[in-house]
Order: sequence, then structure tokens, then C-alpha cells
Amino acid sequence: MSRPPRTLTFIPVLAAALGLAVALTGCDQAFQDRAERSAVQADQKAASGQFGEAIPLYESALDGTPKTAEIHFKLGIIYEEQLKDPVGAIHHFQRYLALSPGGPHAKDAQRFLKEDQMKLGAALGNGATVSQEDAKRLKNANLEMQKKIVQLKGDLEAAVKARSEAYKALGKAGGPKPEQTQKPLREGVRTYTVGPGDTLASIARKFYNNSAKWKNIQDANFEPMDGTAKLKPGMVLMVP
Repeated sequence: MSRPPRTLTFIPVLAAALGLAVALTGCDQAFQDRAERSAVQADQKAASGQFGEAIPLYESALDGTPKTAEIHFKLGIIYEEQLKDPVGAIHHFQRYLALSPGGPHAKDAQRFLKEDQMKLGAALGNGATVSQEDAKRLKNANLEMQKKIVQLKGDLEAAVKARSEAYKALGKAGGPKPEQTQKPLREGVRTYTVGPGDTLASIARKFYNNSAKWKNIQDANFEPMDGTAKLKPGMVLMVP
């Protein structure tokens, strides 16, 4: 009796590996996709003059990396030209220059920053003071930025850990992996309806203030599986 060619035997394993790689890439991409959607919506709000609504959308797209330096510049312009708020403008122009010192807007950011600092210096020289509210807001903006960076690092670590565990499991077995199977909802358990852009890490952060607890939610809602469960908008999850 002839044996099947080794190539044909390997095809199911290769297909499973490719499918898993695509799913894991999608998990990492979810963070970036949500930030990009927020930035696009913010641009639309700003273009229509709705600056109060544009600001929180822009801020939600910030992640403390150079790729979001452009957003800091846009926020600086809004505070500078629309809100006439030099304290807020200084914060965002400084962040832009820190993240992209040689960026396309570096000269403009430096000019605005110098002008705003001179305005504040002149005001203080005339006996005026920066209001306690402005000083507090600037301090809170810096603290909020630091918190976002820590949260995003936690999300990234959780995603990297999930990928590592999935690939490790893939290497231990030669056949296809178990499919994603959701457990039935139990009565009396807290639930959450998945929205666009939600991930297990972001949901864990929302309920536990700790994105590393994403696996607690996965284990409560899905049968044992390799890798990370794929969420879809409208899916109802139990939150233990």
C-alpha cells in the first residue's frame, strides 16, 4: 500500500499555521486601526469647526510614539489658533518636537512654541499669572499621556505573550488546532457587548484596569483553544 506524499501530509499543518499567523496579526493591528479611525473622525470634526469634539478624538489616537507626532501638532494648532490657549498649545508643540524633532512641522512648532512662551513671559512680567486651572490642566495632560503610554505597553505585552503561547502550542502538535467555540451565556453573570475595535485586552482594561487579564475573559467565554479568540462586534461576552 503506497503512502501519501509528504507534501500532501504537510498541507493541513501549513494551513493551520498560516491561519493562526493571520489571526495574531489581526490582534496586533486592532490597536492601530482604532487609533486611525479616531484620527480620521477628528479631522472631519476639525474641518467642520467642531473643535471641542475633535480634541478628545485626537487624544484617543495618541500612543506616545513618533507616528502620532502629527496629531500633537494638530492639537497644538487648535489650542493656538482656535481656543487661544497658549498653555495647551505649548504642551502639544513640545510633545511634537520631542517625538519628531526633525519632522515637517518642526520649524512651525518651534516658532509657535517660542511665541507662546514669550506671551506667557510677558503676561507674568506685567504682574499676571498663569491661572491655577491652566497649570493644573497642563499637569494633568502630562500625567494622562504617561498613563496612556503605560496602558499601551500593557496591551502590547499581552498581545506578544498571546502570540508566543500560540506559536509554542503550534510547534508541539502537528495537526490542525481546535476551532474557536463560544460557551453559552450563564444567568446572573455580568456581560459586555463587543463594539468595533474592541479586543480582549481593551475589555480587560475597561473592567479590571489591567489589560494583562484578557485571558480571564477568554477562558470564561470560549472552550480551550490555542491563541487569542477573535471578537466580532455584537458578540456578548461574560465578564467574570
